[in-house]
Amino acid sequence: MAPKDTSLSLAIVSLMVHFRWSWVGLILPDDHKGIEILSDFRKEMERNGICLAFIKITPETWTSYVSKFWENMDETNVTIIYGDIDSLEGVMRNIEQRLLTWNVWIMNIEHHVIDRADYFMLDPFHGSLIFKHNYRENFEFTKFIKTVNPNKYPEDIYLPKLWYLFFKCSFADTNCHVLDNCQTNASLDILPRHIFDVAMNEESTSIYNGVYAVAHSLHEMRLQQLQMQPYENRKGMVFFPWHLNTFLKDIDVKDKRSLDWKQTIDTEYDIHNIWNLPKGLGLKVKIGSFSANAPKGQQLSLSEHMIQWPEIFSEIPQSVCSESCGPGFRKVTMEGKAICCYKCTPCADNEISNDTDVDQYVKCPESHYANKEKSNCFQKSVSFLAYEDPLGMALASIALCLSALTAFVIGIFVKHRDTPIVKANNLALSYILLITLTFCFLCSLNFIGKPTTASCILQQTTFAVAFTVALATVLAKAITVVLAFKVSFPGRMIRWLMMSRGPNYIIPICTVIQLFICGIWMTTSPPFLDQDAHTEYGHIIILCNKGSDIAFHSVLGYLCFLALGSYAMAFLSRNLPDTFNESKFLSFSMLVFFCVWVTFLPVYHSTKGKAMVAMEVFSILATSTALLAFIFGPKCYIILLRPDKNSFNHIRKETPSRRKTLFKNIVQQRI
Repeated sequence: MAPKDTSLSLAIVSLMVHFRWSWVGLILPDDHKGIEILSDFRKEMERNGICLAFIKITPETWTSYVSKFWENMDETNVTIIYGDIDSLEGVMRNIEQRLLTWNVWIMNIEHHVIDRADYFMLDPFHGSLIFKHNYRENFEFTKFIKTVNPNKYPEDIYLPKLWYLFFKCSFADTNCHVLDNCQTNASLDILPRHIFDVAMNEESTSIYNGVYAVAHSLHEMRLQQLQMQPYENRKGMVFFPWHLNTFLKDIDVKDKRSLDWKQTIDTEYDIHNIWNLPKGLGLKVKIGSFSANAPKGQQLSLSEHMIQWPEIFSEIPQSVCSESCGPGFRKVTMEGKAICCYKCTPCADNEISNDTDVDQYVKCPESHYANKEKSNCFQKSVSFLAYEDPLGMALASIALCLSALTAFVIGIFVKHRDTPIVKANNLALSYILLITLTFCFLCSLNFIGKPTTASCILQQTTFAVAFTVALATVLAKAITVVLAFKVSFPGRMIRWLMMSRGPNYIIPICTVIQLFICGIWMTTSPPFLDQDAHTEYGHIIILCNKGSDIAFHSVLGYLCFLALGSYAMAFLSRNLPDTFNESKFLSFSMLVFFCVWVTFLPVYHSTKGKAMVAMEVFSILATSTALLAFIFGPKCYIILLRPDKNSFNHIRKETPSRRKTLFKNIVQQRI
């Protein structure tokens, strides 16, 4: 006649979710109730990600099964015990005998210890949690408990046994009556609640309602029998036993619940915490409640500060198969294990997990980056080779200083343009080269600062054209030296080249070729603004993409070809007298130029971001400085520090006789 309870599993699982207990044990009776509740528990636990560490079925006999039953009990700190008092009596007794104090027991019944001596101060059930239906108090039963005693009901053989256990009264074995040495004012109402609770439990309430319903059904059946008996023959109406079922369905017990076995009972539970330390305290404290009819998230109500846990736990117990995976990690289930047993693996680059026990990573967008803990995504900051950066400031300062130095050299050459050393080194080509070097230094500033589409195009075109003019000028100077000093008896063609300044035409010709290459580059695949979100951690680097790598390397290759040609021409005139010899300095400058840009290629491709831009700026400044230092450094030294060497008398002494006439003609031609 007891109705089905469908909310107990939901209530207990809600408690486990609240305390994050995901690894629990289950002890059930070997009957139909145990089978039904096991199905309910499995369904609710699977829905909430809770696993069963073990399932124990209570045996009928404990003699041969007791040792095997308690195996693996230490795998979890929380164990659910479900059943009635009769089916769980052996389990309760064994728990107490084994002093299993490391476990939090969650039960639907309260275990009363009334017939065993207290050998220990510890109680295995101290800190247990009990789910009980919230029944209204039955005042009639409470009044009965306060007044009942064996003398008032001499025919009851159960009461003398209770008085023997509770009040140490003696009774006769023959008729089970209490002897005269028992207290007259002894009452069950004065006993501690952990020994005898006057409140009716669920089983007692079901029995009480059943007896109440049967008694009132019989009463109604008797009244109907009397009302319907015929008056003429005075014969009573006959009822068969199965007719009682009709009356039972129409009877409502005092708590307004039908006895229909298909009807579910109320979904209200009180949660009690057992305080029994030291053993004998026996307090049952209400610490919360559960209402299945409440809105989701508000069904469970707890006062955690009132809960006393078993003495082995100094804080809220943990019951998990594996430790939680914190932020920055995710769960990876192990093959052959329950889903609650897993290992934690750290997040990969640019992936996060900002909660505990997550199954999947969250990838940060391209505009964000993951912090070192891999728990949050943060906005990346925009980065480029700015003037405010120490590296950008240093490169810009060097470029401006070298530009000013080049302008200073131009001023020196203009001021001393009438001296022999300036006249002897082709004044026009020297001016062109110095002005071009100034542009070479200044074009490096295009690489510094926030890039734009226009600056990306100007970077490569100004760099290519400026260096082409510079190298073509060096080539023209080298050819001029060779024609002037290498040819002892110049023919008509050579004289015409010298008189018409033919080598100077190399400059526009080489420049036009470079402009043609740049034109193809800008037409087919010009440089464009690009972003690099991966090279530098936490930054988005704005840079210029070269567009066509073939065109970029063609420009560099053409510059290196000019440098190699200039070096070859200068190398041919390396053994001329030192007074006139400019070829050695041209050779050194071209050798430095060639080495810098050949080395630039592998270094450029092995760097990323701002370092790549800085490498290109450094190469521009290094080669331009080499041209300025090797070609004009010795001349400035003589002009400023050794003016005695900058005279025609000194030149005549140093110049061999066979070249004096040729030198004089060349100087006169250049004048």
